[in-house]
Amino acid sequence: MKAIFTFFFILTVSNLFSQRIHGYSSTPHDTTFVNVEKYSSDFVLDMRYATTNNFMNTKVYDCDKCYLRYKTVKALLNANQEFLKLGYKIKLFDCYRPTDVQKIMFDIVPNPTYVADPKNGSIHNRGCAVDLTLVDKKGNELDMGTTFDFFGVEAAHAYQNLSKEVLENRILLKTVLQNNGFNSIKSEWWHYNLKQDTLDNLSNFKWECN
Repeated sequence: MKAIFTFFFILTVSNLFSQRIHGYSSTPHDTTFVNVEKYSSDFVLDMRYATTNNFMNTKVYDCDKCYLRYKTVKALLNANQEFLKLGYKIKLFDCYRPTDVQKIMFDIVPNPTYVADPKNGSIHNRGCAVDLTLVDKKGNELDMGTTFDFFGVEAAHAYQNLSKEVLENRILLKTVLQNNGFNSIKSEWWHYNLKQDTLDNLSNFKWECN
């Protein structure tokens, strides 16, 4: 009896310790929106839509938080662990995006090749998409051939008129992410959707800035 009690005591303490590290009282459901920074400090955040350094030249997020569905965060953590072993880490440009922001973007660039029509919504609005790149140990971005949110054929995965270095960097990014549960889209080297499930409801919730 004493041995059984000791086992359950250790198990309970272990669970509480894990929960405290993650910053949550319990393990979230896969569809719950969570803050990426609560799970790892190994990501670099450059949330462009919380600044004026974006294609809209307008700040549309109140603060630079990266929220995603918990299942997306788990896949992203696994991918980043692989990149860290290679001497790189993920730099995030955009994560979950409220539908109000999607409408603003589409008004500025009403081209569904680059910006999803808010009538149907984006995977970003579902918390299952990320815009990202890679940085080295010094924080320098790997050369991907174009900037983030470049609206042109040069940003497409099929575009080959690029240097060997750029092509290899894109392949590295794509290979690791695909091996860890993400799909790419044709027109943007930086955009990846979670393979597992893209049928979650569109959302317009706004995160707290504190």
